[in-house]
Amino acid sequence: MFGLGSLVGPSVVRSQVLEGWAGDFCRFTQGRPAFAFWSQTAPQGSRGPWHSIHFQLLPGKPGPASARYPPWPSQLTPTVAPDTLELVYNQSSEFSLLDASLSLGASRYLVPFDPRQVPQFRFDVLVLGGGSAGGTAALRAAEAGASVAVLTKGKLLEGNTRWAKGGLAAVTGSRDSFDSHAQDTLDVGCGLSDANVVQHVVRDGPRALNDLLDLGARFDREGNGDLSLSREGGHSHARIVHAHGDSTGIEIQRALTEALEEHPRIRTFERHFAIDLLSDPDGRVVGVLASNFKSQRFAFAAREVILATGGSGQLYRETTNPDLATGDGLAMGLRSGAVQRDLEFVQFHPTCLYIAGAARVLISEIVRGAGAELRDKNGYRFMPDHHPAAELAPRDVVSRAVFERMVATEDTSVYLHLAGLESDPHRAFPAVSRIAKFFGLDIAKDPIPVRPGAHYHIGGLAVDMDGRTSVPGLWAVGECASTNLHGANRIGSNSLLEGLVMGNRAGRCAAHAAFDGTVSSLDHLRHEFAPDVQHEVELNLDDLTYSLKSLMWREMGVQRSSPALGEALKRLTFWARAVEALPLESPRAWELINMLTVARLATYSALGRCESRGVHWRTDFPVPGPDAFHQELVPNLVNGSVERVDLRRVAVSEAQLQPE
Repeated sequence: MFGLGSLVGPSVVRSQVLEGWAGDFCRFTQGRPAFAFWSQTAPQGSRGPWHSIHFQLLPGKPGPASARYPPWPSQLTPTVAPDTLELVYNQSSEFSLLDASLSLGASRYLVPFDPRQVPQFRFDVLVLGGGSAGGTAALRAAEAGASVAVLTKGKLLEGNTRWAKGGLAAVTGSRDSFDSHAQDTLDVGCGLSDANVVQHVVRDGPRALNDLLDLGARFDREGNGDLSLSREGGHSHARIVHAHGDSTGIEIQRALTEALEEHPRIRTFERHFAIDLLSDPDGRVVGVLASNFKSQRFAFAAREVILATGGSGQLYRETTNPDLATGDGLAMGLRSGAVQRDLEFVQFHPTCLYIAGAARVLISEIVRGAGAELRDKNGYRFMPDHHPAAELAPRDVVSRAVFERMVATEDTSVYLHLAGLESDPHRAFPAVSRIAKFFGLDIAKDPIPVRPGAHYHIGGLAVDMDGRTSVPGLWAVGECASTNLHGANRIGSNSLLEGLVMGNRAGRCAAHAAFDGTVSSLDHLRHEFAPDVQHEVELNLDDLTYSLKSLMWREMGVQRSSPALGEALKRLTFWARAVEALPLESPRAWELINMLTVARLATYSALGRCESRGVHWRTDFPVPGPDAFHQELVPNLVNGSVERVDLRRVAVSEAQLQPE
């Protein structure tokens, strides 16, 4: 009466498609804890509702299951035994089971090392990353009296912040309010934003903006001297501060970089690749092993370490992120034992300039805020069909609409029309104008081809309100951290805001924590292993990287489904095993293993979330479930390796906003 799908990778994902009527049943026995998801769809060709039930099978804890998506057909009688699931159903159904643990088998460290054999540096606070979050954290730690080192993978001016085209959201207008900004953030977050975090970040926004002004940041102003404010998708008021029209990130990074280089208690180490976090025998992070562009290795000892390594957009073929955004902080954090949260949530920006063969360039949401329209190749304006706010709908809505329109019109892009703008687009958006002109396009007259691209990793290292991770001595801020501010979908221009606010807080708190601790000796932290060096086949890392990016774009992109995710996880695991068997002696190899690690974790989390919510769009589960929850990935370190990662769910607090 049923067919059994094939085994998909070490994370056992089984799919069973059953056909029959009332009285038929499937019994599935699994000998270890598991999350099981059962879904019932309407018969083929109909448009009936979806129904599903969720079981958590825990040995020794039998009990009834609870329905998750009403309405629940009365003909169904599910029961749960210690590790047996029995379903009785009355129409075509699909049942899938996802193990509660992902078998990883990753080494704790990527390379062998002996700190006694390399130069060592000692600081109170070590910050990895010098963008809006990391740079701010370093400045606040130094102002608190700490000695600070800032390590950057590239040049200080080359990080993710530089690529921010939009702006900084902060309540400054007389008609705006903190409650309005907070409510907009919660609405776009689709039920997963933490109201307390939202209020904290929103209310600290004006102070963070003033800190930048004090550093000499030059933002656009009106003729009367007031800050020029724009509106972006999801915002109910014009509250976006910007610089040079569409080059806000460049201006913020300029101001921060000058301050970092001038501060007497801050030392910067540019073009240093952080290979791994160093941990003492108790699991506390006590430093970092790094390599410079000359392949010289260094050990940095610190009382407190702050990760501000940015995002992981390079996991995808289509991305707005710079080449440096390979998820290094997430992978290093995992290997050190840090809990990750909601990694399935990757935001795709709907309007990336699409010219075949050229790098994808973000066209800021401010352009649509000024009145630009999205049309298909036939000239049809389609966004009013999808949302009352049309082009200013939240990014997840616009990205899905663009994706669907590309499929419907069999085109590689849709088109952004700026011809109807009241102001001169060349003066309003000089960066977009210059780039378009390079390709022979006049933004005042020509439609601009755009399509979605991976833009922001909403999930990250789970942190508290001060930026502390689950690992002693380790902090995280910015895109590599998950504060629960953004929920399931980030509202535009809240990322720079969060980086500045949380960087302020984490920098001060880490400095005070450092004063209560000691700088541990690294001499006893030797790590030795001997990979199999007799290889009959050499891997082309560039080719494998391209395959990874194509796979993630195809199967873990804007649109997802269980079969596609399962196949992706299988391939990612196969590739990771092959790369891990090689000596990892170059930044390219370290980046690739980090990318494979983050890709596996994100795909595994996406398989576990059997619903569509925010940026996570599942075609096999097209609606949100009734209960909002976070997914945490908990690494288990055994004998010097991350043997497995456990998936656990955390209910979302129902805390309500308090009126201002």
